[in-house]
Amino acid sequence: MNNILMIVSAADSLTMKDGSKHPTGFWAEELVEAHRTLLEAGHRITFATPGGKAPTVDQVSLAPEQAGGEEKAESLRAYLEELRPELAAPLPLADVVPLEYDAVVIPGGHGPMADLATDWDMGRILIAANDAGLLIAPFCHGPAALLSAETTEGGFAFSGRRMAVFTNEEELGGGTGDNTPWFVADALRDKGAIVEAGPAWESFVVTDGNLISGQNPQSSVDVARQVAASLPG
Repeated sequence: MNNILMIVSAADSLTMKDGSKHPTGFWAEELVEAHRTLLEAGHRITFATPGGKAPTVDQVSLAPEQAGGEEKAESLRAYLEELRPELAAPLPLADVVPLEYDAVVIPGGHGPMADLATDWDMGRILIAANDAGLLIAPFCHGPAALLSAETTEGGFAFSGRRMAVFTNEEELGGGTGDNTPWFVADALRDKGAIVEAGPAWESFVVTDGNLISGQNPQSSVDVARQVAASLPG
């Protein structure tokens, strides 16, 4: 059994290009499928959020048309209900000791754009985890959290690293569209990351050393499986 830290956004809205507030949070499928896959693989999972605030599920992700039908949507709701006690009392990021864990997993939803991307403790955790060679696994909009990893010298801890992230094509075609305040893929490229992309809305995972990243919600299970396969024991 390995200890896995699952960092979840605590944001419930994202400020859009036009200044409006767009309700958001974590994407249900991403958290549920990653958690289920890692739990079934026998690992212990600890939730953490900025400030220890209970995270908000993006209600759009529970709509049948987004979840893949009413049966799948109900399954996601039921799983989140089982997790409710854990999600109601997550560990504050400020209290996280990175070396107590074997992997850091970061599901998406637009929430990470609103808080994790600029959270100092998020950056502290990522830099320490990366320096120690711990597995780091963000997917969909989760890689926005990597933007927080600014070194004391002003550099980007993941510059030159290969990764997958929700693409501009997916954002414009099925995300927040033309009103998107900024594109995660572009922001990571601007920092020096090497962003790779597969077909839109198909699972696509990139592994670069200890960094395992996925492009979209469809990548959730494959990212978690790769994490499980890469953990010792």
